[in-house]
Amino acid sequence: MIDLASRALGGTVMWASDEFFAGAESLITTAPAGHDPSAYHPRGKVYDGWETRRHSPGSDAVVVRLAAPGVVREVVVDTAYFTGNFPPFASVEGTCVLGYPAVDELTEWTPLVPRSPLTGDAANVLRVDRPERLVTHVRLTIYPDGGVARLRVPGDVVPDPRWLGARVDLAALLNGGRIADCSNMFYASPANVLAPGRAAVMSDGWETARRRDDGNDWLIVELAAPGVLHDAVIDTSRFVGNAPTAASLTDADTGAELLPRTSLRADTEHRFRLTASSAVQRVRLDVYPDGGVSRLRLHGTVADAAREPIIQRWHDLLPPNHPAELYFD
Repeated sequence: MIDLASRALGGTVMWASDEFFAGAESLITTAPAGHDPSAYHPRGKVYDGWETRRHSPGSDAVVVRLAAPGVVREVVVDTAYFTGNFPPFASVEGTCVLGYPAVDELTEWTPLVPRSPLTGDAANVLRVDRPERLVTHVRLTIYPDGGVARLRVPGDVVPDPRWLGARVDLAALLNGGRIADCSNMFYASPANVLAPGRAAVMSDGWETARRRDDGNDWLIVELAAPGVLHDAVIDTSRFVGNAPTAASLTDADTGAELLPRTSLRADTEHRFRLTASSAVQRVRLDVYPDGGVSRLRLHGTVADAAREPIIQRWHDLLPPNHPAELYFD
């Protein structure tokens, strides 16, 4: 699962009822919350998170637009470093409004997590136990007030069939690609290689531990849909002294070669034509012998046989009577 609310993927805080002590934008920051016991500002203690003023009874709320439409599996309400000022309860709702609605256009909310007790200074994992539905926005409500450091919304991106026409990056997280397996993720998650944009620092990519044997490291990408691949981007940007010396790509299910073992340069965005002639579902990237890759792009076209199931799943997950058009460009 990926964090559908992550700022790094494109999530954003649209609205908060109160931000007196600390702004809500910190909720979706990718880095873990920090804390400086000596830091104060004119309104009180400085916290790395969202904190509202005291009031009781009542509640406070924040609305987050997800980076991509998806199925929410759980919600993590992290109260790190909030000990005497965390909210004792929280609930989460979701809605599906495609496009770019304003907050006042989000009027039909469905419960995802009922009002649930929270623990201070802890990552509170709240399971979503309801039929699958497409969600584009979530609303976190805290009772009655207090501070939350981070909000995580783990789930699955559901590919929008309207944007899977022509040639697209079938590995991209925001299109529904995901990491199925990898050999090593000592320094950073392999999912980083499928994130949008260019890596800002080394930790924004995938980096393995140094091997002390004769093997090599690898990862397997499950594409958003089976497709015929045209070209690949293997980007070692930010990895200067620790990039792999070579890489190869194969069909992870059949072993068919897509890109033979090819030399790589450090701190370089490489583009390669691929030899695929039939559709693939999973792609294996081997790096030799180890090291770091910041991004992997796998551009191709969705296989004809895969289009109808994608459209049907999208239709099944949309709210009833939703006006979205279902088509491929």
